[in-house]
Amino acid sequence: MWQGILGHDRIAERFRQAAAKGRLNGSLLFVGPAGVGKATFAYKLAHALLCQSRPEAALDPCNCCTACQLVLAGTHPDLHLVRKPPDKSFIPLEVFIGQREHRMREGLIYELGLKPFLGGRKIAIIDDADYLHAESANCLLKTLEEPPPQTLIILIGTSPARQLPTIRSRCQLVRFQPLSAQIVEEILLREGVVSDPTQARRVALVSEGSLERARQLADPQLWSFRKTLWTALSQPRIDPLGLAEQVSSQVESAGTEAAVRRQRLHVLVDMAAQYYRQVLYYHTGQSKGSAAGPAGIGISTSGLSEGSERPMLFEPPELQAIQNWSASLDIAADCLDRCLEAAVEIDRNANLALLTEAWLVDLAQLQASSVG
Repeated sequence: MWQGILGHDRIAERFRQAAAKGRLNGSLLFVGPAGVGKATFAYKLAHALLCQSRPEAALDPCNCCTACQLVLAGTHPDLHLVRKPPDKSFIPLEVFIGQREHRMREGLIYELGLKPFLGGRKIAIIDDADYLHAESANCLLKTLEEPPPQTLIILIGTSPARQLPTIRSRCQLVRFQPLSAQIVEEILLREGVVSDPTQARRVALVSEGSLERARQLADPQLWSFRKTLWTALSQPRIDPLGLAEQVSSQVESAGTEAAVRRQRLHVLVDMAAQYYRQVLYYHTGQSKGSAAGPAGIGISTSGLSEGSERPMLFEPPELQAIQNWSASLDIAADCLDRCLEAAVEIDRNANLALLTEAWLVDLAQLQASSVG
């Protein structure tokens, strides 16, 4: 386990080898599912490289030198962190090139052009790189292609497809895989997010390898609504407006910030997508049925969770909802596609109330079409 980060030891070893050869410069693009530790890994890597006491190849900061203390305090002058503001849809252009009256005399590009204040390296971490609009991306191209000497730039996103081709072509791609269910379960229990081992396992198995999603699903209210949602989706005729009202209530309960509500709707849409995915697995025979588990919990003996090493646990209402699917599997696949489209629309800053209603109306129409 490198620097307390579970699940990414192979990537850490690759960076050790690159550091030993003096090749840790240039532009990197970290991609992988949300909530698997990409930003944490980038920050720990920057910390290790800026340490003044330990050799870079060790990737093991001392935590005692001046540089380490500044990194830990978030004030190191050669470490630049860029994130999308919660109230913005994109990272503002001014973050990179400065305000209009100070263009190219402030901002990230200007800062990277200066000599390092401590040691001999500068590092920039651009989180939320999925939210670079074209103008911001274009202003970065020259810096990404020819970074100043001893400069490392790390962009963090979820998928190469969400980056402009001009960005992808200028960065070395580093892929992060979903965390194993065992690791997610271990972290949930260690952090006290969930105290019951069975519940921790159940949440981990449906998190699809994302610790961020697992923490959200650990909310008893949200977990309970998952059963309600699956039961509603299993009906031949969905009440889209009634269900939209329930979904909107869950979104509003997440808080008043737009970004938090958007993330909550993402989780709910993912819940629906997972339902249709499990229907397809179960009814195409990829599941061998279920066995009786603790407290009457259904256990899929084929391991329905994508990327999971262990069987998926279902409580009776969830298993019943999967078994109750009566429409064709083509309809289930179409419904799954509509959920994936809704997830993309959330990221495009669509109005959440209108999106929720349109998404559920479309699901209702698709399932009603098989009833006649």
